[in-house]
Amino acid sequence: MRVAIAGAGLAGLACGKYLVDAGHQPVIYESRDVLGGLVAAWQDEEGDWYETGLHAFFGAYPNMLQLLAELGISDRLQWKQHTLIFNQPEKPGVLSRFDVPDIPTPFNIIVAILRNNDMLTWEQKFRFAIGLTPAMLRGQQYVEAMDKYTLLEWLRRQGIDERVNSDIFVAASKALTFLDPDQVSATIPLTALNRFLQERYGSKIAFLDGSPTERLCQPIVDYITERGGEVHLLSPLKEYELNPDHTVAAMVIRGLNGRPDYRVQADAYVSALPVDPLKVLLPAAWRSLPFFRKLEGLEGVPVINIHLWFDRKLSDVDHLLFSRSPVLSVYADMSNTCKAYSDPDRSMLELVLAPAKDWIDRSEAEILEVTMAELRKLFPQHLTGENAAQLRKYKIVKTPRSVYQATPGRQACRPTQTTPIANFFLAGSYTLQRYLGSMEGAVLSGKLAAQAVAAHFSQRAQVPVAVH
Repeated sequence: MRVAIAGAGLAGLACGKYLVDAGHQPVIYESRDVLGGLVAAWQDEEGDWYETGLHAFFGAYPNMLQLLAELGISDRLQWKQHTLIFNQPEKPGVLSRFDVPDIPTPFNIIVAILRNNDMLTWEQKFRFAIGLTPAMLRGQQYVEAMDKYTLLEWLRRQGIDERVNSDIFVAASKALTFLDPDQVSATIPLTALNRFLQERYGSKIAFLDGSPTERLCQPIVDYITERGGEVHLLSPLKEYELNPDHTVAAMVIRGLNGRPDYRVQADAYVSALPVDPLKVLLPAAWRSLPFFRKLEGLEGVPVINIHLWFDRKLSDVDHLLFSRSPVLSVYADMSNTCKAYSDPDRSMLELVLAPAKDWIDRSEAEILEVTMAELRKLFPQHLTGENAAQLRKYKIVKTPRSVYQATPGRQACRPTQTTPIANFFLAGSYTLQRYLGSMEGAVLSGKLAAQAVAAHFSQRAQVPVAVH
């Protein structure tokens, strides 16, 4: 069966991979000249990479890890020490660590919290643990029901100290969703926390040994094309043509550089686009259907990723760090964390500005200025004084609409991969699956979409993988 997929991000590529595993022929069309969608990366004129986001992998990403294993590239993940590292704004240049011991869960996380005396008092730790008990004991059904509250509202209902919010959850919320606790649905961070508490290495972090485009996306394309599938770049979807019964008759691909538009016909069609362009491209005949109307409740969150190359080393930390800055979310010195970006003499910091709503339309000069001001607080020994480190160059990547904004009530708006249109399916981390908008969610959504396509057409051979 021939399946036309719009979008070569992780969701579309994963969908294509699992479709070829099931014996089908996926043909993927990507509007840009680069693979990866929300994990895309580019090289500058000097050969240095810059990315759409700071892409960290967690041990609680079973579908991503399984995909890497099936591709034979698990060794491309560089696993870091099992710890979470926070800056201490009141002590510039000082880091606070939650070192996770190698013992069964959830005791490993509990011990990590109890051992840290830099950020929380014993009373705060106790109230923190008591407040989290319902989420741990009552399971995912309880967590899903908390979608009616913001994280901050949920913390207050549980009697968890405000300092726990300011010290821990502000940083975690911005890292996971690019939103503050007073905006994000409680369901999202609680889902992540449950995974960390249930899996021994769930909170362990890894980085790819190079750019996501080269080291993750290209191997998926190679896997697909070696088995009869196709991937076409610079092939943007223009519209869906419909049959009289409102099923898809063809995808129209826009011709670029003076070439004419052309039609693509297949047995089934998958949209692996982010939710915002999908809403624009929905045929008028579908818009009145309740299934598609609820998509109006979803929209992407703005994200800004910043890359700064310095003339000297600022850090020897080989890990992800939570900045605890009012402007910045997480950051890493990629010259330490990533093999392909390694530099023993000079640092390249990659940082996420979040929340980015008030910054996405501002100039690069303004964004750079506020970022450098925050970095002087994080690295006062290197970025202040007469012999301060010098910025060699920078790249700022704006994504006006990234993963869906996980505000309260959004869970009810997330669609299944199967739609009311018989031959039309959805993939994307915004679709309904157990993970938040993330690389793991994108991969799982692509797998589920492939399974839905196969099941709908009554194929005997199901996609031969387990969904975790």
